[in-house]
Amino acid sequence: MTKQLFQVGKIVNTHGISGEVRIHRMTDFPERFNVGNTLYLKQNNQLLPLTIAGHRQHKQFDLLLFEGYDDIKDVEAFKGKYLHITEDQLTELDEGEYYYFEIIGCSVLTTDGDEIGIVDHILAPGANDVWVVKQDDGKEILIPYIDDVVKKVDVARKQIVIKPMEGLLE
Repeated sequence: MTKQLFQVGKIVNTHGISGEVRIHRMTDFPERFNVGNTLYLKQNNQLLPLTIAGHRQHKQFDLLLFEGYDDIKDVEAFKGKYLHITEDQLTELDEGEYYYFEIIGCSVLTTDGDEIGIVDHILAPGANDVWVVKQDDGKEILIPYIDDVVKKVDVARKQIVIKPMEGLLE
């Protein structure tokens, strides 16, 4: 059985000549890049496990060094590829916190039972996430993930209930 994979970073380039790679982080959990952790890279329809031997930050990037890859020639083929974790590596979240994959695809209803649409993607512009809900006609509604609006999230049933603020659905 194939495990579900989740992207945590993209290898955007090599760094120096000793096998270090520059990562664009795609996770809220920087500890994913701790020394000793294993990340996975898809290569030739295979999952390549990569154990982190070194981690440091440089400008806005994370720099990683993997065990057994100590030359630039060893990692050049990794450029442009994504680093993943498996489902069993996911971190337990607090109540009221959700992974994006749990929210995307959920149907959104009002407290009155009116169907709004399906969560298509999520924006993270600042203090709170904004769920982009696509309606049947292709229009998008932006739902702020705040207690005043989002009243119930049931990831098992893939259903979200909201109480729209004035003007939200116009």
